[in-house]
Amino acid sequence: MTHRLQRCAVVVAAFLTAAAPAASAQDSRAEAIAQAQAEKAQNLAPYVPSRAEEIATQVQHKFFETPSGFYPWLDSVYGGGGFTLGAGYRDFSGDRTFWDVRGLYSIKSYKRFELVTTSLGLAHDRVDLQAIGGWRDATQVAFYGVGPDSTQDAKSNYGMQQFYAGANARVRGPAKTVFALSLQLEDYVIKSGSGSSASTETVFTPGTAPGLDSDPAFLHTTVGGGFDTRPAADYARRGGLYTLAYDSWADRDQTYDFDRLTAEVVQHLPILRENWVVSLHGVVQTTLDDQDVVPFFLLPSLGSGSTLRAYSSWRFRDRHSLLMSGEWRWIPSRLAMDMAFFFDAGKVASRREDLDFENLTTDFGVGVRFHSPVATPLRIDVAHGSEGLNIVFSGSAAF
Repeated sequence: MTHRLQRCAVVVAAFLTAAAPAASAQDSRAEAIAQAQAEKAQNLAPYVPSRAEEIATQVQHKFFETPSGFYPWLDSVYGGGGFTLGAGYRDFSGDRTFWDVRGLYSIKSYKRFELVTTSLGLAHDRVDLQAIGGWRDATQVAFYGVGPDSTQDAKSNYGMQQFYAGANARVRGPAKTVFALSLQLEDYVIKSGSGSSASTETVFTPGTAPGLDSDPAFLHTTVGGGFDTRPAADYARRGGLYTLAYDSWADRDQTYDFDRLTAEVVQHLPILRENWVVSLHGVVQTTLDDQDVVPFFLLPSLGSGSTLRAYSSWRFRDRHSLLMSGEWRWIPSRLAMDMAFFFDAGKVASRREDLDFENLTTDFGVGVRFHSPVATPLRIDVAHGSEGLNIVFSGSAAF
């Protein structure tokens, strides 16, 4: 027993002897960490954002939020109007209700003015309401003729003035459903065009350009619905949109009454935690009654903007249209910038049964988009098609 106690005593002594340096080393490390933390605490200072971060914050506040007061308005007067400057003034009368007066002027002397009242997030953040009145003046809108076989050489210009007033509602239902209703008075005046091209009435007739000799006024009704799983409509890297909309234009003189159905699909497919995104877009527009006469300036169209980006605005027009687009997006900055390679294909047709995948007009190109988490105030696309290069500047997402 005595020998066992002696052996245990020897083992314990040896253990304590070995543990002593380790404990001492641990105490030394703890003291070093404590000293470093104390020195760091003495040098603490408030975070000072860089100049670039300050500019980004100011841009986000001015462009993407909705404060009262003056603000820059980024939009288009009308397709093909060129570089546009705009500003507005808004004032809140409630938490999410405000009135807004705003105007735009383009390099081609296009003009647009609007007075708007908006109430957001009604009915537990499910309903947005808006009343709007406005006037636009487009001085040189391009018209190449009706049909897929129109040529660049046939280009003409016409002037168009439009007064509009109405109201619209957007409802977010359960399970990501969305519904839209709009009722608007639209009064058009068609005038001679300006610019270097011939005025439309000197090249075309009311037979080849229906409505060229009239100034129709419409009650325009839109009813639509579908599913929208995107985080935001004007910038998204995931989710999709699937909608169907019915539009009715009731002519005051019942000469140009017509109805149109529009089906649209958008799907964003993120890859590797949204470092890349594959984005797909498809739109079909069809005039419902073959006997209805549609004014040439209200026909479905393809060209520039968010359609066939290598072709000038309003390049192709007819009673029915098909558009398909795909983009491979690279996200170098999730808060500020995307890059994209894209491909567009589409066609217009006088008969619905001709909306097939044969003889499509195509283009491809690259683009850069400057964005916030919910909006795209600047998009630049360089596209190439059978008629050459075209550069698109836009204040909204392609889709």
